[in-house]
Amino acid sequence: MGTEQLTEGWRVDERCTNCDVARQLAPGLIGEAEGRSVVLRQPRDQVEREALHSAAHACPTRSIRPPEGRLDPVLDPFPLALDAGVRLCGHNSPRTAGANSYLLARPDGSAMMVDTPRWSAALAARYQALGRVTDVLLTHRDHAAHGRRYADEFGARLWIHEGDLAAAPDADQVLRGTEPTEIATGVTAFPLPGHTEGSVLYLADDRYCFSGDSFYWSRTTGDLEVADSVTWYSIRELAASLARTAPRLRFEWLLPGHGDRRQLPADKMAERLRSLAERTGQLRPRPVDFTAVRW
Repeated sequence: MGTEQLTEGWRVDERCTNCDVARQLAPGLIGEAEGRSVVLRQPRDQVEREALHSAAHACPTRSIRPPEGRLDPVLDPFPLALDAGVRLCGHNSPRTAGANSYLLARPDGSAMMVDTPRWSAALAARYQALGRVTDVLLTHRDHAAHGRRYADEFGARLWIHEGDLAAAPDADQVLRGTEPTEIATGVTAFPLPGHTEGSVLYLADDRYCFSGDSFYWSRTTGDLEVADSVTWYSIRELAASLARTAPRLRFEWLLPGHGDRRQLPADKMAERLRSLAERTGQLRPRPVDFTAVRW
């Protein structure tokens, strides 16, 4: 598809960084060509228009443009419910490489934020309106940019692992070592060094797995994958982390920072996670190459 077809109706402008966020939210409507997202076709109904508005309000560079040129805040769907217990924050930040972030509901009506969207006091108020946010959980250093701002606004505790402490030196809670830590009832942090030295996976209620950038669901392969071409610290450490941790995990929802989300029965997810651990153990270090990631 040539980019000349993107000049009318919905389009993607030249600021696109090919982060994949829009393609997650509007599959079939937004695809990839020549190293950037493109509009594959115009929406045919209200459901498809809503999908494109979701993509536009999540895009970290605001590159997804509606026919009228400006986004209507009334059509902003975020935070978007994915399940009864978790919402997608949207409004991804260019300072976190466009990573997804989430709100995890707790039984007492409070919430936890996992990684963060772009900073905005108005957004903070919107998230807080759904329930008092008690904790901001950072999965690793790449997603730490707005952690302190949100934690302070919420009056919440900011969490990070000691391996990535330089990215959030004023964190309130520092995870250490490689053993899991229960940080609240039903919520456990599993250190998972590999993507970065201080990468952490958060498991909630044996249902939700917030994997950061350690692994994700790939639309290309239809399976769990690691982004070994952008594993900054050590692919061998990531393999060891998965081998150690996979047998301890049981969940239905995979909720990564980058790459697709996926819900499967817990037994099926466990099978795929075991397979991922085995496959990752066979990988070897290679040069960083963003274009090699198979979203």
